[in-house]
Amino acid sequence: MTRMAQQKRIGILGATGSIGRQTLEVIAARDEFEACALAAGCRWELLAEQARRFGTEAVAIADDSAAEALAAAVPDGTRVFAGPDAMTDLVRATRPDVLVTGVVGAAGLKPALAGIECGCTLAVANKEPLVMAGAIVMPAARAAGVEVLPVDSEHSGIFQCLKAGRRADVRRVTITASGGALRDWDAERAHGATVDEALDHPTWDMGRKITIDSATLVNKALEVVEAHWLFDLAPEQIEVVIHPESIAHSLVEFADGSVIAQLAQPDMTTPIAYALSHPARLPRAGAGLDLAERGRLTFRPLQGRFARAVALGYEAIRRGGAAGAVLNSANEAAVEAFLAGGIAFGDIVPVVEQVLNLAEPISEVTLDALLSADAWARARVAEITRAATKASPA
Repeated sequence: MTRMAQQKRIGILGATGSIGRQTLEVIAARDEFEACALAAGCRWELLAEQARRFGTEAVAIADDSAAEALAAAVPDGTRVFAGPDAMTDLVRATRPDVLVTGVVGAAGLKPALAGIECGCTLAVANKEPLVMAGAIVMPAARAAGVEVLPVDSEHSGIFQCLKAGRRADVRRVTITASGGALRDWDAERAHGATVDEALDHPTWDMGRKITIDSATLVNKALEVVEAHWLFDLAPEQIEVVIHPESIAHSLVEFADGSVIAQLAQPDMTTPIAYALSHPARLPRAGAGLDLAERGRLTFRPLQGRFARAVALGYEAIRRGGAAGAVLNSANEAAVEAFLAGGIAFGDIVPVVEQVLNLAEPISEVTLDALLSADAWARARVAEITRAATKASPA
């Protein structure tokens, strides 16, 4: 592949996941981009296939045991990094123009910070860097003069709407929620939902973890924290409403009462393409929206189990310190426990809430303190789920 002079060099953390694969779809359709660096956790066969297709400069795999097989499968000259620090080493070695972070969990935090140090534009597709470490990431980005661009559809919508006025004139932002696969189920029925039922999302095609988060609405708790850091908003300036059609992704209300909304089909390639091409907008076939065909867009307030889940985000902001890291990690561990059959669907939010309430404040927000809080939260969830399993009747 001959590189064009105007091409942007794109690095993708989490290349084999849902966001990573869709980012590569966008890159494949345009001559403006080059996939220079790809990273994955353990799916080395798919990573090797991507490296061959895109002529990637370097790849990284977190699973040490897959390094030899990956090295044999990628094209000659492709550098291979392996092990727990592989993604960070990849970023520093390749220095992409844009670094797309789509890694679930705390694993993407260090490489995201490395991207800032290298001057990469940070395209944040996973919530963890800002939910866990917004107090570190955003000041570091400002100090380095690095843009942090949201890829998450709701935050991309806010970002676009904010261009309609002055930041000082923003009254509030509204994040919409589809409600997930179980949005019309009552609490009793939802409590016993199976994994397949919770994964059956009516409008979005996403990875397993985020699909479960959509069903509990913890994804919106995390998005409240993310919006707080990304746009420097007070908690009372952020609200969440249910919007089953998933067409209006976000709304921004200004001081004069004007409300600007960002509407688009529920397709993640749209915000991905905008983040890669910003400030330009790429013409894309088939991405239009026919509102007359859609007919009606509906909105309703949070109630019951949904309100309880989203309240965790506001509580994390109120507590500060490592609370965001605890919220994120406890939820990730609880979702893993549900997917493995260790707890019921209806136990996810109460377990996360319990762990958040048990967390002690920290004296200083440092990367080590946040990673310690991450490990502590996961250990507490494991204890709670083991206790629940022992208490269950045989």
